[in-house]
Amino acid sequence: MIQDMLVKLYDLPPSDALYMSLEQQGIVIRRPLAAEKSIVLDWVKQHFGDGWASEVEVSFAYQPLACFVAIKEDKIIGFSVYDVAYRNFFGPTGVDEASRGFGIGKALLIKALEAMKNLGYAYAIIGGVGPAGFYEKAVGAILIEGSNPGIYEGILSHIPVDHN
Repeated sequence: MIQDMLVKLYDLPPSDALYMSLEQQGIVIRRPLAAEKSIVLDWVKQHFGDGWASEVEVSFAYQPLACFVAIKEDKIIGFSVYDVAYRNFFGPTGVDEASRGFGIGKALLIKALEAMKNLGYAYAIIGGVGPAGFYEKAVGAILIEGSNPGIYEGILSHIPVDHN
């Protein structure tokens, strides 16, 4: 069952050591530049599909951008966004399969949640969570009872068009 989760932004774990560890591995977490929009969208679409790319595109409408990317050797290896499906919602987020298990997903999560806290939010909602255990361990997120099917109920799906 996919549910939403709630995070206390005023009680986020310390992040400096995590960011420094990634930097020592040559991984940088930063907001993309507007000029990098098509590169980020293409990467997300290729690795995670059209739906997530659509949400990432919305993140480029904000100033500052509501998006973070993880970069290693001038290549994107992960992303996170916030305030795109709904205000005060984190996600989607994703890390390239070959780059998982190094703390990149946690760093992208915390970086976005810190940005949300700096906007004045006290809590954030992580929508349609897959790996609930990850979010619980990383930032103390708790399940929101009764949040299934959540905000994506009735979402349109891609239907092939027959032009004949």
